[in-house]
Amino acid sequence: MMRTKIEQALKLIQMKKMIQPEIGIILGSGLGVLAEEVENKIVIPFMEIPYFVSSTVEGHDGVLVLGTLAGKEVVIMRGRLHYYEGYSIEEITFPIQVMRALGVNKLFLTNASGAINTRYKPSDLVLIKDHINFMGINPLRAEKGEPINFLNLTSVYSTELIKIAKTEARKLQLGLQEGIYAAVSGPTYETPAEIKMFKKIGADIIGMSTVPEAIVARSLGLEILGLACVTNQAAGIGKMRHSHHTTLEIAQKVSFNLNKLIKAILRKL
Repeated sequence: MMRTKIEQALKLIQMKKMIQPEIGIILGSGLGVLAEEVENKIVIPFMEIPYFVSSTVEGHDGVLVLGTLAGKEVVIMRGRLHYYEGYSIEEITFPIQVMRALGVNKLFLTNASGAINTRYKPSDLVLIKDHINFMGINPLRAEKGEPINFLNLTSVYSTELIKIAKTEARKLQLGLQEGIYAAVSGPTYETPAEIKMFKKIGADIIGMSTVPEAIVARSLGLEILGLACVTNQAAGIGKMRHSHHTTLEIAQKVSFNLNKLIKAILRKL
């Protein structure tokens, strides 16, 4: 059944544009401007692709962009899907399956995050070196009677891509933090007590996405690079009031540096 769904989505995309991208990029909240720089592009709304669902969150355009960026053929999700939108975990991660079928072998995951680590400040870029899945669900959970995938997640995020990202950030003179991302289901922001807990278990940043896509991508053999944009300090750490509007506002400001870094990394691949 999954294979049939993937084939139908693939057929529609390839009717629009014949392309074999090696790199997939998911652009998080307020970070979609990078897609505007894609050359020879075609834009396909999620709703036109079989078995894709529509993004319902402000700051997520819900379109697939295919073309060339920094000399590489890419497929970009301008906006992502979230568990808190009411979609199943399978619907959220289905686009990763389709990217793999298109030929993608490297996936860049971006997001807007809250800072738990007090050394981080809004507008910082953070390399994700590991994650904590606190969403209460795993996208590899089997249906009754299906084979179970006991996937080793010792190394989710590519050490080689992290190395390239650090090198290019230094060349661009961009500050680049490195830390552990905690994922929660949302849509509520965390309480101060919850943030204290996450700090004690080692999380540096927190958000409501990324981990489901990373798990599925890793199960498909993709190399993954995670890049987070800090848009606020987590509850109980700073005095900033949390709101989606503020998240989008700061993400849009920091997206210039994020885009420079992503293009520099692409040129080295």
